[in-house]
Amino acid sequence: MATGRNHRPATRSRGIPEATVARLPLYLRALTALSERSVPTVSSEELATAAGVNSAKLRKDFSYLGSYGTRGVGYDVEYLVYQISRELGLTQDWPVVIVGIGNLGAALANYGGFASRGFRVASLIDADAAMTGKLVAGIEVQHSDELERIIDDNGVSIGVIATPAGAAQQVCDRLVAAGVTSILNFAPTVLSVPDGVDVRKVDLSIELQILAFHEQRKAGELDGADGVEPGQDTAPPAAPPAVSVTRRAATGRGDAAPAAGAEPDGRGGAARGERPAGAGGSETGGDGDVPAVMPA
Repeated sequence: MATGRNHRPATRSRGIPEATVARLPLYLRALTALSERSVPTVSSEELATAAGVNSAKLRKDFSYLGSYGTRGVGYDVEYLVYQISRELGLTQDWPVVIVGIGNLGAALANYGGFASRGFRVASLIDADAAMTGKLVAGIEVQHSDELERIIDDNGVSIGVIATPAGAAQQVCDRLVAAGVTSILNFAPTVLSVPDGVDVRKVDLSIELQILAFHEQRKAGELDGADGVEPGQDTAPPAAPPAVSVTRRAATGRGDAAPAAGAEPDGRGGAARGERPAGAGGSETGGDGDVPAVMPA
């Protein structure tokens, strides 16, 4: 089997659009599932549904591979698996180095999907001397001082960066200088690379922020359906504060009005001078106009 440094697929020379290339792994995943169930053929509609695209786009994508299917029969599953795997370069061995063996790097090293797709983790590299020699996923972690030698010895052309953001650019520069031409970047930063080097960025926090945007929009649409403007505060208005009121009764005795909610005075009526807190207007007593509610 050829390795990454001595063989490269002819995807770009064949003029396959980048958008199509990005969808090929989706088709391959769906086809692999069909193959594992021993499904011999699949229609464009069925495969498009499984891959999450429309059938017209799928047929256009497959035309770049020279695969048009058979009318009334569909596409041969095993042949499509081979075609797409070959186009993506998965019929060869791709040695990969992972730099930065923290929690994320260790999780990537333990991911079984790499090997099943032709990506062999050739080495795990970390700048922490305390990590050197430790086994992660059955692979011994090596110090970053050995990075250039490791890349040369293993013919590595794909590097995975799982370091903190502050160290990512320096690691990227060393990978490129050592001959790596494709980088998968998990660090939360934008890398600067020369022409001829491909970078794919994976930022989980950005993906979560996009999901948060959609959740907020859906919540706004629900509010709009209920007659509430998006962003409008739906909490009930706060009740005005209770105000202690003292006023003169009509008899002019100057009785104090108890607070709202006071118990009756025992004669079957409300307490003398009782008035709900916050009531408006004024009352006229024997000595003239006396406000019923004083300013709070």
